[in-house]
Amino acid sequence: MSIVDNAIYRAGQRILTPSSLEETFEHLHDDSTIAWIGLYRPSDAEIDAVAAEFDLHPLAVEDAKKGHQRPKIERYGDTLFTVLRPARYIDETETVEFGEVHVFTGPRFVVTIRHAESPNLAAVRKRMEAQPELLCLGSEAVLYAILDQVVDEYLPVTLGIENDLDEIDDTLFSGESDITRRIYLLASEIVSYQRAVSPLPGIIEVLQNGFEKYQVAPELQSYLRDVHDHALTVVERTHEFRQHIQNALSTHHTLVGQEQNREMQRLSEVSLRQGEEVKKISSWAAIIFAPTLIAGIYGMNFTHMPELDWMWGYPMALVLMFGFAGALYLIFKKRNWL
Repeated sequence: MSIVDNAIYRAGQRILTPSSLEETFEHLHDDSTIAWIGLYRPSDAEIDAVAAEFDLHPLAVEDAKKGHQRPKIERYGDTLFTVLRPARYIDETETVEFGEVHVFTGPRFVVTIRHAESPNLAAVRKRMEAQPELLCLGSEAVLYAILDQVVDEYLPVTLGIENDLDEIDDTLFSGESDITRRIYLLASEIVSYQRAVSPLPGIIEVLQNGFEKYQVAPELQSYLRDVHDHALTVVERTHEFRQHIQNALSTHHTLVGQEQNREMQRLSEVSLRQGEEVKKISSWAAIIFAPTLIAGIYGMNFTHMPELDWMWGYPMALVLMFGFAGALYLIFKKRNWL
């Protein structure tokens, strides 16, 4: 079930579609044929069978089994092992989904191992079979086509991230509550995207450095240079995206800080107003307390109180009450407590 497609080609034409790996191995008799085996999440036994037939290096086989490799290209004798991290943009969730594809390229074979839905290798095979003059250039032509497909699939991702950045710019000053979460999620996706695409130019440069040594056809050299230019453009865009999201994050932090300062200022003003009110209430309470105290003392009506029989006792009590109240009023007024 892990064999997506399996074909044997001669002179750029499909001559056989074996139903199993064993049948493929049986029909690889001469140097004029190449096998292109496409596997999707194969078992370790299937990878071991392919490795034994094509004499793949154990280290490369170990990486293919484990997965989760960084993008790279390694040469083991006359076999190339390439790891690519394709990506696709999910419109429904506005997120980027990253895949992983391993490509073994030898003189008479191409083995692709996909660990995710992307890239669309069926489209690559269809395009190559429609161009037999390109397919007849050998297994490295297939590797070129896969690189080209991976880079082409980066374009929708680039446009999707660019649209997300525009939306963040539009909502940055709106005060939406989830803007912080969206910025951090997008920043994480951009970093992952940058890690996926940054090694691509280096991978292609390794292939370019071997043009003369391995006598790569001039036509294929031109194709690879074109893919290299596109890869550089994608890498430059990821650098711009990272700078953009960092600027957005800095702006957002500034806006949050300003909002917090305004809130602190508002709370300080409220606290000051409350303090003024408390001073006024306390001042009036003190003004009222003095007459109340005097009146309370004389309101006790004890039998032996000297001032009860004194003719000026009542006027004196009134003068004391109003005098204390007036003095406190003047003191508090001078201190702007009233």
